[in-house]
Amino acid sequence: MTSAFNPHAEMLRIQDLHAFYGESHILHGIDLQVARGECITLLGRNGSGRSTTLKSILGLVGRRSGSIMVNGKEVIAEPTHRMARYGVGYVPEERAIFASLSTEENLMLPPEVASGGMSVDEIYRMFPNLLERRNSPGSKLSGGEQQMLAMARVLRTGAKLMLLDEITEGLAPVIVKKLGEVITELKTRGFTIVMVEQNFRFAAPLADRHYVLEHGEIIATIPAAELAQKMDWLHQTLGV
Repeated sequence: MTSAFNPHAEMLRIQDLHAFYGESHILHGIDLQVARGECITLLGRNGSGRSTTLKSILGLVGRRSGSIMVNGKEVIAEPTHRMARYGVGYVPEERAIFASLSTEENLMLPPEVASGGMSVDEIYRMFPNLLERRNSPGSKLSGGEQQMLAMARVLRTGAKLMLLDEITEGLAPVIVKKLGEVITELKTRGFTIVMVEQNFRFAAPLADRHYVLEHGEIIATIPAAELAQKMDWLHQTLGV
């Protein structure tokens, strides 16, 4: 019997997405799509709407309209707490590690809500630093270890669509390199990744496609194969 799983099936499709905080209209008709196993980045200056796009997928904005399809299901009307059941995992910029809990207690905190979550042993193989620090309280972890833990915690829940918000910010180059290796491995395992990332040198070799945002709209879509010829324009647009 052949499997119905199609590795190139669409995991995320956003159409005409508008998002508001109170009276402020932040996103103005975002359209993007991501196939299963792809990694895409959302690029843009601060205030361009990148993080708001991630939060809109989760329903963490005041109001939103349009269409958000996750694995073929329309989720625009779903409350935030149900999104994990659709296999969506979110690693926020602030990491949200509980200082008084040990590394392993933090890891075990969220329930497994979708099938196929990574086992603790698999996670420790992927993040050996966390195995060494499994009994350390969250307050004693370095910024890099906290970032690894924030990602690991989501992988345990069964998430297959990872929304990563500025995961390399303020981290040492050796940790950034490790996170790049983790993302590469997750792609080979069929995970789908949407990254908001300031560190373009980190993001460029990982992403299949780059979406460039300005004032809450996508102004360019750049496939990996076209990146080299668009670099001058990107530097000018992003101010990097």
